[in-house]
Amino acid sequence: MTSAPQPTFRLMPRLGGLGRRPMLACGLAILGTFLALALLAPWVAPHDPILHDAGPKLLAPSWAHPFGTDNFGRDVLSRVIWGARIDLQIAVIGVIFPFLIGTFVGTVAGFFGGWVDVIFMRLIDVVLAFPFLVLMLSIITILGPGLGSFYIAMALVGWVSYARLIRAQILVLKTQDFAVAAQSLGFSRARIMFRHLLPNALAGSLVFVMSDAVLVLLNGAAISYLGLGVQPPLAEWGIMVAEAQGFITQAWWITLFPGLAIVVLAFGFSLTGDALADMLGVKE
Repeated sequence: MTSAPQPTFRLMPRLGGLGRRPMLACGLAILGTFLALALLAPWVAPHDPILHDAGPKLLAPSWAHPFGTDNFGRDVLSRVIWGARIDLQIAVIGVIFPFLIGTFVGTVAGFFGGWVDVIFMRLIDVVLAFPFLVLMLSIITILGPGLGSFYIAMALVGWVSYARLIRAQILVLKTQDFAVAAQSLGFSRARIMFRHLLPNALAGSLVFVMSDAVLVLLNGAAISYLGLGVQPPLAEWGIMVAEAQGFITQAWWITLFPGLAIVVLAFGFSLTGDALADMLGVKE
């Protein structure tokens, strides 16, 4: 039985030679470091991150407490290390569900076209009519504070960008010879969409995932800063900055180190995304 020409998913072949790509190596090193800290937090954190009065309050950085202590006497270094667990979780889970929803919607809308495409595009227009942060805050306020509400809000709002990216790629790919051949051979629509078209349409979205992870990380920290995300006394970088704002003039280290952690982790995602864009030939 004759089969349709199989499109080649070009991502994997171009991932060779990582040593010759310093930008990618640096980005992955940063992400790997934070991942290792998150996984090994119980063993590498020198103190309990939530135990009050564990040491002198507002102690400046020293050998005993390299990042100092906060207004409750908690070790800032330990809280930054444990905070990596929550903030990495926010960045990863916060992009997974929008990516999956947007990829499915964009694939279906681009492949079928017609009234299916019109319905999904009008739905996207409705979501885009509202400011992103305002809509997300409204959803979290309705559902109540917490990470679960944050993830639901991100899924309901963040999928539109992925849907538009995938739809544009599918519209182009479905006119290619391999897609026409697959239709001529009577392959099912599901097989054509998800086995022939989607793998070749994913490159741009995979690059966007890294950039989106930066936005999700910053949004997660902002939501926690406003008291709608992670709740005290859990160690999370946005909460740490919020709790220290009243002591910024007398204990600068309480806000500096969690703030630097947010910036460095976001930089790691950004470097990795830029390197992937260069490797896959994606124009941002």
